[in-house]
Amino acid sequence: MGCDRDGTRDADKAPDSSCKSTRLIHGRSNSAKWEYSHHAIPPITASTTFRLSSVSRGQKGFMAFGNPEIHENEGPTYIYDRLDEPTTSMLEEVMADGEGGECAVSFACGMAAISTTLLACCSTGEEIVAHPVMYGCTYSLLTNQLPRFGIKTSFADARNLDAVKAAITPQTRVIYVETPANPTLECIDLRNLADLTAGINAGRDETTRIRIICDNTFQTLWGQRPLEHGADIVVASLTKNVGGFGVDMGGIAVIPKSLCSRLKGLRKDLGGVLPPRAAWDFLVYGLPTLPLRLRKQTESSLLVARFLEEHSLVGKVSYPGLDSYPFASIARRQMITPEGEFCPGHMIYFEMAGALDKAAERRERFMNHIADKSYSITLAVSLGMTKTLIEAPGLMTHSSFDPETQMKLGIHPGGIRLAIGLEDVSDIISDLKDAFDGCD
Repeated sequence: MGCDRDGTRDADKAPDSSCKSTRLIHGRSNSAKWEYSHHAIPPITASTTFRLSSVSRGQKGFMAFGNPEIHENEGPTYIYDRLDEPTTSMLEEVMADGEGGECAVSFACGMAAISTTLLACCSTGEEIVAHPVMYGCTYSLLTNQLPRFGIKTSFADARNLDAVKAAITPQTRVIYVETPANPTLECIDLRNLADLTAGINAGRDETTRIRIICDNTFQTLWGQRPLEHGADIVVASLTKNVGGFGVDMGGIAVIPKSLCSRLKGLRKDLGGVLPPRAAWDFLVYGLPTLPLRLRKQTESSLLVARFLEEHSLVGKVSYPGLDSYPFASIARRQMITPEGEFCPGHMIYFEMAGALDKAAERRERFMNHIADKSYSITLAVSLGMTKTLIEAPGLMTHSSFDPETQMKLGIHPGGIRLAIGLEDVSDIISDLKDAFDGCD
């Protein structure tokens, strides 16, 4: 889909008519975070502390950090890297724009973004309602760590509004979901959740309102923008698709402006700060190439998913681009690029055929064959890289769930998570064929 441009460019702001893919490359030609009009590429900070021209400027900087609205229309006063600095600020500016949010705060990793955001929204005695299928470390955070701070989590299937409503109490402050969920790729209807919480929030004040937090790591801002569908906050790992090359860790939270000072204050005190060098890599390499990478990965993923669905040793395939995907109507409404194209993504979940014990044995032989003999597929956790990665969720990323819970959540003993990279799809399929031949 094309994008009309009038050929002009404001020095301070990208034109509203500019294509989103172009804005991921250029951002703003003259960011309020750092004037760099003579740089073709944004500069990188190389200082942890910043010289202050006067005591009053230092005082002003600290006041503005705690109360950004005081100097909202003035340029920033940088003091110390852990508070704020130009490179991460420019990344945050682009991420907020891409997700359609008011404010973005970057972190050292995705889990730092998730944990700090939850602490910004919940205090001792308050509660979270979470969809039970999620990343294993997030589950561990909710069940092992937050209870130590007096924050309780109840799990309810977010596809069932009656179940979510029954789990909500006067102390509930957050509904937390991933969509598509890791690893099974079930899709949550964010608009339905938003309508539910709107009705409940109508009887609450600002301090007790419920916020929907959505993890958008799998789809990224190019493949889905949860805020457009009613979510209040987006969290994501930048390490994955946004980074794209597997060389830097990072996380992001896109939030309402009303939460910005609180979240930055928590980041300052807890210390999960994104280093400028990593922020620069995301800004200069990751985001500008994201649309191209995700488009190629999506095209290959559909071909791989169709191959898997037809294979006799595969019992089930979950991929949003397949006709058999049970959440197709939701996916086609939510998983859309800024250009209006359906983006089923690059993640595939499939299960080996056969009885549970037989499927588990096949999975192990299949993946060991991949590890030993595959050229284009790498046995490794993570996703969104140039390389295709494969893992066994039940034994790896989701091992914090006990086997009984895994079965209840649909994490099959023969389940495999496949993250498609940028290799030629014929090589990926050839390696999969060889692994199937070697596992039975």
